[in-house]
Amino acid sequence: MDVQSLQNFLSTTVSELAIKILAAIAFWVVGRWLIGKVIGLMQAAMSRSHVDPTLIKYLGSIVAITLNIALVLGILGYFGIQTTSFAALLAGAGVAIGAAWSGMLGNFAAGAFILILRPFKVGDFVNIGGIVGTVQELGLFGTSIVTPDNVLTIVGNSKVFGESIQNYSALPLRRVERIAQLAVGVDPLQAITLFKAAVAEIPNVSREMPPEVNLLDIKLEGPQIAVRPYTHTDNYWQVYFDTNEAIVRVCKEAGWPAPSALHRFRQES
Repeated sequence: MDVQSLQNFLSTTVSELAIKILAAIAFWVVGRWLIGKVIGLMQAAMSRSHVDPTLIKYLGSIVAITLNIALVLGILGYFGIQTTSFAALLAGAGVAIGAAWSGMLGNFAAGAFILILRPFKVGDFVNIGGIVGTVQELGLFGTSIVTPDNVLTIVGNSKVFGESIQNYSALPLRRVERIAQLAVGVDPLQAITLFKAAVAEIPNVSREMPPEVNLLDIKLEGPQIAVRPYTHTDNYWQVYFDTNEAIVRVCKEAGWPAPSALHRFRQES
């Protein structure tokens, strides 16, 4: 082979390779753009159909991963690479990765079950995996929760699905639990009447389910009164703190003494 023939061969090969590389880049850019459009249209259609936002994000992630894999296989096929062999190699690698990352796959499977059973949705106030907060997002492998002190916490889906789930937003009303410790000598029946009247004036306390004010226990320090108003889940903390203030106000206006441990010592002596 002379120099001229070698130059012609190299120039032809390099030209064909450059064209293929440019075509592959174009395929990748256009393909990614089309995938984004498809995902956007799919999510918009599901939003119009009032599909749960959690399910929309989850399905969007799954479809995006699938289409991107198909795009990569198509580009490899354009270069003449046997995609069947590559698919077998990918499957084998998937098995090896699955064995090494069984926990990740467990999180993925648990996320699918969460979507099917739907014990909670985005925006619900929950206690899952020992974390209390508002559900921000259900991801492929973990659930994102914003705690009341505004900390983003991600809990693995397998932990979420494998433990107890408390959904405080599932029911329209929630009961506030407070205990008023009274001093020895305070009439508990009078206290119950005064607490009921004070709690009934708190804004957003439910009228359908009246507050529960009962004699809970009798301690050496004095009687304990359970003060339990009901309210909508959105107003829980407002009613919680207002109930505390109402208990303090009633005790102050009635002139009751503060409970003291000295009563216990006097009883024991």
